[in-house]
Amino acid sequence: MAINVNTVYRTVLSILNKEQRGYMTPDEFNKTATQVQLDIFEKYFDDLNQQLRVAQTDTDYADRQMNIDEKIAIFKTFGTCTYVPGQGYFDLPTTDFYGTTPEFYRLGTVVYNDDVELQRLDRQDFYYAEKSKLTRASITFPTYLYENERVFVRPTSIQTGITANYVRKPNDVRWGYQIGGQGQYVYDPSAYNETTNPTGSVQFELHPSEQSEVIIKILMYAGIIIRDPQIVQAAAQEAAMNEQNEKL
Repeated sequence: MAINVNTVYRTVLSILNKEQRGYMTPDEFNKTATQVQLDIFEKYFDDLNQQLRVAQTDTDYADRQMNIDEKIAIFKTFGTCTYVPGQGYFDLPTTDFYGTTPEFYRLGTVVYNDDVELQRLDRQDFYYAEKSKLTRASITFPTYLYENERVFVRPTSIQTGITANYVRKPNDVRWGYQIGGQGQYVYDPSAYNETTNPTGSVQFELHPSEQSEVIIKILMYAGIIIRDPQIVQAAAQEAAMNEQNEKL
């Protein structure tokens, strides 16, 4: 279940208009909402890294590490890497297992024949390991180097069966609309398609628990757009308070 883009936009407008602070156009909202979604999404990885260093509770629904991973899981996917003959590397998947064409964001694990996980090495270790029979990669213990969005695999006899598990980038948020009879913006809840339905919408893809955070951060940006420092200050204080509570 995603966060409804119309609910967020209407809430933002309601707060701004309540004290006659100003107005946020759909175009301004869409650009701001997309940036806010990326800000929150990227923060997941820092939060997860922080939680990995502290002890976790084993109580259901209270395990912070598990909860953060659940939020990231929305964007997890996997697909088959394509070997490039003559170049000695694999290209990252362009289409995932679900038949979609997501934008690649961060590489996870690399697997051979759905059975063996490859060990990731840096450039120096990747080449030095091949100089000794004891550390040389094999079909049973393959290795890989990830550079420039390419996957170099050892042993070089492996040219098929490489699968990449990765995190995709969130889709851009879009509050879609049509122009009404009075020149007003009328929300279009149908799914956006650049070719067949350019007036449609794209919902937030974040976990539903992030709705309040999304609204607060959009209001903070809105305060900058309409040049109202009070909105910026109030939203920033609320965001800081929420972040502090999450770390307690």
